[in-house]
Amino acid sequence: MPLLKNGRLMDDVWAHVGDGHELSPGGCFTVSLGRFLSEHDMLLARNEAVGVRLEPADDPALLGDHLDRLHLIEVNFPKYTNGRGYSIAQLLRRRLGYVGEMRAVGHVLRDQLGYMVRAGFDAMTYDSETPEADFIAANGEFSEVYQATADGRETVFEKRWNKRTGEAVP
Repeated sequence: MPLLKNGRLMDDVWAHVGDGHELSPGGCFTVSLGRFLSEHDMLLARNEAVGVRLEPADDPALLGDHLDRLHLIEVNFPKYTNGRGYSIAQLLRRRLGYVGEMRAVGHVLRDQLGYMVRAGFDAMTYDSETPEADFIAANGEFSEVYQATADGRETVFEKRWNKRTGEAVP
């Protein structure tokens, strides 16, 4: 699947290793939260890029002690109607302070890209049948936002208040 990262198309060097499958001797890989929690000492001792794939029902707080050692967190969107991945992203960025790469995987639609960036995602994999230009253009479709965001953008209400009064929003 193609990878869109920071508004540019890139090659994906990461592979997801399912539960019960052997890890390759090298390379960048992600594993499930359950596998990471049960094998984290061995995985982190490998001196390789290690990541975790979170499913919608997973609790990201379980990664709290290991966030500084993870190179990638993938958040799976099994259906486009399942929005729990946005909450996971917000928790990881705003409450738990994760600063590494966070990637949306699974059923990622063009219409969701702006929301995903605002929630804190750096990268997304998407269906290869969608034209690349559509995904790149989706990042800049909306210049203003109404809700608070994990990417630090100022909302229209904050901008309006600041211009009118010259003061910061309370």
